[in-house]
Formats: sequence, structure tokens, C-alpha cells
Amino acid sequence: RRRGEPAAPPRARVEDNKIVMEISDDDAAFILGKQGKTKEKLARVSGARIELYEDSRTLEIMGPPEARRRARKYVEAVMAQRVGPVSIDEDEDTDDLTTVNVPNEAVGFVTGAQGNFLRSIEEEWGTLMFFAEYRGRRGPSAGVSTEKLAIFGPRRGRRGAHLKVLAAVETKMRGFVTAADLAFADDDDTFGTETRVLADSELSYALGKDGSTRRKLARASGCVMEFVGHIAFLSGSRDERHRARDYLKWLLKQRNGPVHVEDLSERTDVLTIKVPPECVGYVTGNRGSSLRAIEEESGTFCFLESAGEQAGGPDERLLVFGIDKAGRDKAERLVRQLVDEKLAGGARGYGGGGGGGYGGGGYGGGGGG
Repeated sequence: RRRGEPAAPPRARVEDNKIVMEISDDDAAFILGKQGKTKEKLARVSGARIELYEDSRTLEIMGPPEARRRARKYVEAVMAQRVGPVSIDEDEDTDDLTTVNVPNEAVGFVTGAQGNFLRSIEEEWGTLMFFAEYRGRRGPSAGVSTEKLAIFGPRRGRRGAHLKVLAAVETKMRGFVTAADLAFADDDDTFGTETRVLADSELSYALGKDGSTRRKLARASGCVMEFVGHIAFLSGSRDERHRARDYLKWLLKQRNGPVHVEDLSERTDVLTIKVPPECVGYVTGNRGSSLRAIEEESGTFCFLESAGEQAGGPDERLLVFGIDKAGRDKAERLVRQLVDEKLAGGARGYGGGGGGGYGGGGYGGGGGG
């Protein structure tokens, strides 16, 4: 077979509700991957169980019929990559495939050294990604030489990976990503996308160091959140987008002072904790380090409410937001532990330092590029 021709599919048979594929030693090594990571990825993305038997040169795929179908398709695509370009028909893969036009100039940047950046996106979003040749409904971008990047997986994971790739392309080639690239045809009543344009100062604050603040808001809200250039994208269900929109709004308000949240009693994603004034600096930590550590461990978004707007006594009120009740409860335990330590005369804050972190009621948690 000449390079560039499609690889012949491996022999496969169905027996006892499983697919059994005959593979070569080279294919087995390629499917297994370093420390078995490729096989684990294929199983995770497809939802099937995959067992590789090197002695008999067979691979078994088990699980629900649709998961087995996906797993076989992904396995065959990975094996095809070993000997040449993979050819994919977009018209036949409408349920689990997203494609992205990546300009040739940005392909190396998106791939990363030894494929590390692409692999990190796969790991974060539970997807399978590779560059491929295409048949089907889309052509290349006019005026720019591009390569097609295939993203396989569930819709939420594909959306997160898609936005991550667009963000990388925009970083490498500012202005390449257009409105057409950002129109998501698969949005519907159950899964949609909202955007917000951020000013320079807002962008650096909302990103946080190495993107930590963006990830925090995404995790707490349960919403896909990614920044492409200066545009914040929020993708998910209506409730997820509503939470993410609120969290981002409150975060940005903290740059200018304390924040007051209306109608807390009507929300199901919040827990309030009273903090004695003398414990506030200890709970937040130096430059907010203790509170950020609590957020990281509990998957929440926390800040102190505006002191002037509170009712019910001298204590400060810490608001803990997050989609997961167990996470909110964990944050409360960690905060109360710090309060108890401070009242008992403790000298160390959670996350490595106490004191001096509270500035007028607001807690940023972001700032800095």
C-alpha cells in the first residue's frame, strides 16, 4: 500500500456482545500507548471497555452497542495514523465529531512539543483529537492554508476542546478566528453558548495566574468557560450558563470594591458562613492565598460580601458558591477550621499563611496574566 492510501480495516468479529479485532504487534503498541494511556483514552472517550491481549494479538471491545461502535471507530482511526493520514467523512460522523480549521502556521503551536498540548486538551476534556483528511460538507478556509483537526467525544467535551484550540489559534495568529468560526451549529434548547467581551484589564483578572481563575469559575459553575481573544465563551445548559455569567460578573466587580449579591435565599448554589471580623484576614490569607486554596480543594467560588450591606450582626459573611453541595460543605468545614484555629490563638492559615489578605470586603482570586 502506498502512503496516503486509506489503511485496510483490521479483521473484526462480533461474539458474545463484544467486538474482537485482530491486530498486529505494531498496532498493539500504538493502541496501548505510553504507560497504557492511549488505550485508557479510547475507553474513556467511547464509553466502552477495551482489553488488549498481546499474546493472541487481539483486542476486545465491550459495553453497550453504541459505545462499542464508537470504540471500534476510534481504534481504527488510531491504527490508521501509524501508517499515514486518516480519512474521515464528516457527513457520517455527525453525532460525536467536531472539526476545526487550523491554519498551517498554527498547527505546531496547537500540537505542542511531541503532541503535549493536544494531549493535555484531550485529558482535560475527555476527547480524542488528531489531524486528518476529510470528505464531506466543509472545505478549507478561504485564503489561508489550513489543516483539519478532528475532535471526537461527547458534545460538552468537544465544545471545551474546540474553544481551547480556537484560543490557541487566536494567540498564535491574532484575528484569524472569525464570527463564522464561533457559530456553533449544534447548540439547541438543552445546550447553548453565551459570550461576553472583556476589556484588557478584565481579561487578565478573569484568567488569573496560568488560567487558574477561569478554571475555578468553570468548575464551580459546571459550565464550559473559555476565552478566545477577548471574548469569554460560556457553553452549557441554561442553568450552567446563568451560574457562570453571575460568577464572572461578581468576580469582575471585585476589582472595584466589595460585592453585594441580591436574592441569596432564592439560589440553590450558595452557602453563607459568618466569619468574626478578627478572623477575616486569617481566613483569606496573605493576598487571598488561604481562600484560593480552599476554593481549589472544594471546587467552589468564595468571596466576602460587602460589609455595609449585611444585616444580622458584626460578623462578616463569606459566600461560598458552587454547583456541588458536597463541595460547598467541604469549603465550610475548611473555613470553620481556620476560624477555630484563629480564635484559639493559631498562627498559620490554610494554604501557607495568615493575615493581611482582606481588602475592604472583596476577594479577587484572580489578577495577573
